[in-house]
Amino acid sequence: MSQGTIKKLTDKGFGFIQGEQGELFFHHSSVEGGSFDSLREGQQVEYSEGRGPKGPRAENVRVVT
Repeated sequence: MSQGTIKKLTDKGFGFIQGEQGELFFHHSSVEGGSFDSLREGQQVEYSEGRGPKGPRAENVRVVT
């Protein structure tokens, strides 16, 4: 799994992670072990890299404790 930092969250249910390979999109349905509403910008997360219809995206997003 890769690690990164939540860069931006939107009120539309998606956000962006600054990861090792650059910035990645993620959708609220990709969050595991918690809810999208509990996430905060600047938190460290781990994730799997996947492909979405518009390019690379983060999947299986979990907060690093």
